[in-house]
Amino acid sequence: VVAARDAAIGATLNDLLTALASARAEEGARLEIVLSGHLDAIDDQVKRASDCAAAQPEAIRGRLRALFDELLDGDRMLSEERLAQEAALLVGKADIREELDRLRAHLEAARELVDDGVAIGRRFDFLCQEFNREANTLCSKSADVELTRIGLELKASIEQMREQIQNVE
Repeated sequence: VVAARDAAIGATLNDLLTALASARAEEGARLEIVLSGHLDAIDDQVKRASDCAAAQPEAIRGRLRALFDELLDGDRMLSEERLAQEAALLVGKADIREELDRLRAHLEAARELVDDGVAIGRRFDFLCQEFNREANTLCSKSADVELTRIGLELKASIEQMREQIQNVE
C-alpha cells in the first residue's frame, strides 16, 4: 500500500513538474516577444534621437548667437576668443552622441540576454538601470523640444520594459 502510494505521488509529482516546466517555457516565449517589442521601440527612439542630434549643433549655434547678441546688446565686451571658448563648452555639454552610443550598446547587450534563454532577470534589471541613466542624461542635455519628447518616450519605454523584467528570473 505504501509503495503504491509513493509510486502514485511520484508519478503525480513528475507530471506536475513537467507541466510546470512547460508552462514556464510558454510564458518565457511570450515574454521574449514582449521584451523584443520593447527593445524595438527603444531602438526606434534612439534612431529618432540620433536624427535630432544631427541637427543639434546648428540649433545650438543659432541659440548661442542669439544669446550672445542679447547679452552683449551690440557691445563687444567679450573677446571673440572668449566667446568661442564659451560656445565650445556649451556645445560639448549638449553633445549627446556618447549617450546614444551607450544606448545602442545597451540595446545590443539586452538582445543578447534575451537570445541567451537563461535566467536573465537580475542582469536585465541592471541593464534597465543603465538604459535609464542614459535616457536621463539625454533629456538633461537636450536643447531641442523634439529631442526632449523622444527622451521622455524613451524613459516610458524603459519603465514598461523594466516592469516586465520584474516577472523574469
